[in-house]
Amino acid sequence: MQNIRPSSELRNKYNEISTLCKETREPVYITVNGRGDTVILSIEQFNQIQAELKLLKMLSEAEDDVRNGRVAPVEDTFNDIRKKLDL
Repeated sequence: MQNIRPSSELRNKYNEISTLCKETREPVYITVNGRGDTVILSIEQFNQIQAELKLLKMLSEAEDDVRNGRVAPVEDTFNDIRKKLDL
């Protein structure tokens, strides 16, 4: 269930909202004049979302590489690395 709070509570009850975000690990939606305006997240949740988006982007790029034939056998890749490292 979404936790929706008016902006006045953000001003007057910041600590409560901050604790709620941390404990529930869910966003709190802030409204202004009854309309959605802002979303508050704990820093941990924000960082997790950022990491997940980065991973999804990398996976999407990898899928695109496979679809377009931009792949090589892993053995060839390791041989190329060894050559560059003079091993």
